[in-house]
Amino acid sequence: MGCARLFYFVALSPIMPCMKPHVYLALAAALFLAGCGDKAGTSTSSTNSASSGNPLDAPGNYLKAVADGKQSAVKTVDVTSLKKAIDLFNVDQGRNPKDLQELVDKKYMPQIPAAPFGSKLVYDANSGTVQVVKQ
Repeated sequence: MGCARLFYFVALSPIMPCMKPHVYLALAAALFLAGCGDKAGTSTSSTNSASSGNPLDAPGNYLKAVADGKQSAVKTVDVTSLKKAIDLFNVDQGRNPKDLQELVDKKYMPQIPAAPFGSKLVYDANSGTVQVVKQ
């Protein structure tokens, strides 16, 4: 049944005589909007840009995405904990630490977190910033 026929059937036929005309129109409009949309314009683009589109590659793509996310999260956590310790040191001492080892020596951190594999921590004492950079 086409959209125009469906609209005519619902809006103009007496399905339930006790219903008021404005209810018919609201019901007809809802059915028209819900059932007559053009589905051809839907996007089929993937949310994972690294995906090959082959279903057999899905497990490999998933594991790569998990590993990349974990590595990114580890970098963020390491830098955040170091930055917090540097900020506490700065508030207490009135200066930035000379190096990251000074945070451990003065008990602001139990140990310097290890950099992720293939990366190193770079500390700038003048600005008090820490970055994870690839080696």
